[in-house]
Amino acid sequence: MKRRTFVRSALGAAALTSVPSSHLFGSFYRVGSQVPPDVDAVTGDGESVTIRGTEIAELAKGVKGNVLLSGHQGYDAARRVLNPSFDRHPALIVQVTGAADVATAVDFARENQLLVAVKCGGHSASGKSTCDGGMMIDLSPFRAVTVDPKARRAWVTGGSLLGQLDHEAMSYGLVTPMGTVSHTGVGGLTTGGGFGRVARHFGLAIDNLTGVQVVAADGKLYRANAEENPDLFWGVRGGGGNFGVVTMFEFQLHPMDRQVLSGAVVYPFERAREVIAMYDAYLPEAPDELDMILFVTPPGGSEPPGAGVGVCYSGTPGRADQALAPIRGLGQAVADTVEPMDYVAVQKSGDSDDFRARAAYLKSGFVPEFSSGLIEAIVDGLEGDPNRSTRMACQPGLGAIGRVARDATAFSHRDSMGNLLLSVDWEYGADSSEHVAWIKEAWTHMEPFTQGFYANDADADVTMAASTNYRENYQRLVEAKNKYDPTNLFRLNSNVAPTV
Repeated sequence: MKRRTFVRSALGAAALTSVPSSHLFGSFYRVGSQVPPDVDAVTGDGESVTIRGTEIAELAKGVKGNVLLSGHQGYDAARRVLNPSFDRHPALIVQVTGAADVATAVDFARENQLLVAVKCGGHSASGKSTCDGGMMIDLSPFRAVTVDPKARRAWVTGGSLLGQLDHEAMSYGLVTPMGTVSHTGVGGLTTGGGFGRVARHFGLAIDNLTGVQVVAADGKLYRANAEENPDLFWGVRGGGGNFGVVTMFEFQLHPMDRQVLSGAVVYPFERAREVIAMYDAYLPEAPDELDMILFVTPPGGSEPPGAGVGVCYSGTPGRADQALAPIRGLGQAVADTVEPMDYVAVQKSGDSDDFRARAAYLKSGFVPEFSSGLIEAIVDGLEGDPNRSTRMACQPGLGAIGRVARDATAFSHRDSMGNLLLSVDWEYGADSSEHVAWIKEAWTHMEPFTQGFYANDADADVTMAASTNYRENYQRLVEAKNKYDPTNLFRLNSNVAPTV
């Protein structure tokens, strides 16, 4: 294996000092002086390849983190992702502690032409943060957040979770848009776009990204921002993991009161058409400070039925009643749980019931509007089953998200009403075929009303090509791919195929 000298920035090194060494090394077996056996693996093209034990031993000596093979202590824990439906077994797992380890792992994968999966929080809806027979680069030991409250900037290492950023930033009364489940990885969330509870207020995560450091397919570390490697900076803002592994993010932060109004207004399922019609009419004119997640749950399932709107209001408290009036104006609600809450607590509120904590399947797509045809497809297409949980939801767009030009970043769906999601989950271990067949059939009636898909929520069976989904931005993405990953080493994503 070729060895490279790799120099991290002073800022990156400083951030690493806050990562406890016990977290990095405490419970994992690390390949040492004993030469491991040869390992059967697969290339990115699916061909079989054998990795010699001597090469694996050299890799282990070249990283500060751990190299895990099947049978090693810690391997099974490391290979798992949030959705247990994706029960995959990488040939080897490299648990990295910094950019130098990432570079060494990437060099090894490239030289052996291995299939590569990159795991941060393990939330990939299509299971692309793991793989069978390839290399998993596990970023979970590489977690640290540094906040400069005067500059209103945060520096976040590549394996960090969004809850860490929320916690550190809000201690200074600052925030940046970061998803809705605290154990989501910052890396996957951000590079795909980055919706969140305050995205309508401050834009997507990528709209608040001021710089990154990326280990590209050549194993080199690139600093990218508006002035330096701007093509790479543009591409990682919505282009997902197509160009390499982001080892450091720099975010702009915004002042915001720690206390927000959060909860849900829920109506009977029979009022679903009215609720969706209200959402369609109100969202385009709602204040930016109001996040509105539409949801519909049918009768007969494992969850209480209903239709409603989950809200997070981050604006002036005196204007909250006015902002919520259209949502509350549909008559008698089944429940109204909107109340003052700590923002960090709100961000954790979905952790335990995140559908991906069970075996699950998801379909999604952006919608320009909730036409009468789409409303009928949603209401008539949802079907409860006591053995599964069925939900439709819409994560909102517009607001500050929609005021960014479609070509300003690789993420182009700025004109979307929101990201429509249809999900089903069931007890892990039960037969999945019936549930998956149901959601695929139901989605055929909703999909014609969608335009493109959110890369972070794309399922394994999505049929739309990346060239169509990225619209007018696709060719520019291809040019960046040709430059930073010409052999398509990083292909487990919403893949942009190189043309060189």
